[in-house]
Amino acid sequence: MTSLPDLTHEEPIWTNFQYIAGLDEAGRGALAGPVCVGAVILPPNEPLLAPTLSRVRDSKQLTSLERSQLAPVIQQTALAWDIGFASAEEIDQMGIVPATRLAASRALEMLPLFPQFLLTDFRLELPELDIPQAALVKGDQRSLSIACASILAKTARDDTMYELDEEYPDYGFIRHKGYGTLLHRDRITAFGYSPIHRTTFKIKSAE
Repeated sequence: MTSLPDLTHEEPIWTNFQYIAGLDEAGRGALAGPVCVGAVILPPNEPLLAPTLSRVRDSKQLTSLERSQLAPVIQQTALAWDIGFASAEEIDQMGIVPATRLAASRALEMLPLFPQFLLTDFRLELPELDIPQAALVKGDQRSLSIACASILAKTARDDTMYELDEEYPDYGFIRHKGYGTLLHRDRITAFGYSPIHRTTFKIKSAE
């Protein structure tokens, strides 16, 4: 049974740090579009926090409708939140790991509050930042801050892919959000790469 995200990891940290930013990414494995990182600072030791965000889960466990309903609740509840992007061009230039870290840094830079501690999903460590941090395996299933960030990242990236679908209608982005589905791979075969495709990513052959 999948565990529900809670404040188990945040509460002991709040004794020393008031502003904890949870971070998670969306779009890391896609063949097209940006990688996106959400950053969320929840109010410390707020009694109504857990009940208000009781429906929050890892974004992959929610439907698109559920995510779109929860995103404004998270935004209204958080002390601060923002989204950072790194483009397909930047991913091709520097690789997906540095590009994801760049998106995370951009999200943090735009926050109106400076985070004193970072809780990140596993593989989203930011060693270049001189901020205390902890990376949690399956963090989006364990930490409420990270789960909130995962929802904001996913909804922001999906909205971006909807817009890009209008600009590049041949690829069906509205259906697969840039991931390597059979439909998407077939469209790449038929139409070639668009300017928002990650040309350095390997495409599995259709079988």
